[in-house]
Amino acid sequence: MSTLLKNDVGRYGIWSIGLRSEDPALAGERAEAAAELEELGFGAVWLGGSSAARHAAPLLAATSTLTVGTSIQSIWQYEATESAASFAELEAAHPGRFVLGLGVSHAKLAAQYRRPYSALAGYLDALDGAGVPAGRRVLAALGPKTLELSRDRAAGAIPYLVTPEHTARARQLLGDGPLLAPELKVILETDPGRARATAREVLADPYLSLPNYTRNFLSLGFTEDDLTDGGSDRLVDAVFAWGDEERIRARIDTYVDAGADHVALQVVGGADRDTLPRESWKRLASLLG
Repeated sequence: MSTLLKNDVGRYGIWSIGLRSEDPALAGERAEAAAELEELGFGAVWLGGSSAARHAAPLLAATSTLTVGTSIQSIWQYEATESAASFAELEAAHPGRFVLGLGVSHAKLAAQYRRPYSALAGYLDALDGAGVPAGRRVLAALGPKTLELSRDRAAGAIPYLVTPEHTARARQLLGDGPLLAPELKVILETDPGRARATAREVLADPYLSLPNYTRNFLSLGFTEDDLTDGGSDRLVDAVFAWGDEERIRARIDTYVDAGADHVALQVVGGADRDTLPRESWKRLASLLG
């Protein structure tokens, strides 16, 4: 089943908060954008910002082959029974095209946060009991234990805000079979100062205040100094792809070379991150073609 999912999502996808917007005034544009991404050759879209299965429905309806996944649906925000029911509805309407991406979020963002690993394992137990196949769910895994859980109880892992070094480490833990689909932020800006300033704005709010991410950075050899003032140049350059088309393509390739099966590309900078940077997506498709 993991091999089938790898084939479905392809090498590249788009990670977007804007595509999960519930603003009815944007419904038409979201559908058009999803169809356009499919036409551009992206294999999947990943819906950010504590997304839910319901956010995938209009995008699936507007496309014919595009895989749509949540990245992530918080286990604290939606009961497993609710997730299973939503999965069943989407599976009936669009067989094989929805992927349930799950995660434990962060203590600062979830009042119920407690024993996250045990809670996630229990959530997967409930999904098993409700008939949600392991091959159609993926986990936002950073540390070794959750990566192993994504290997043993899901189709693979969708790590967020990681480096190629983390990807290589994750590949080793997962083995060859499971899907490994890291997210990578892209800034289409060639000026180093402007690109890094944009990156620091993104990192500082909220990522560098969230221990799940900062602990992971420290485990990869970064220091506390790298995590101050929006992040050092070293950290920024490790977790963002910025520059001209050649440099950005080379940076994306480092994740593939490290073992990623699929890279979920998030365009940041310029317009508000909740909008749809459709011209930037076209530029990405061109440089990946």
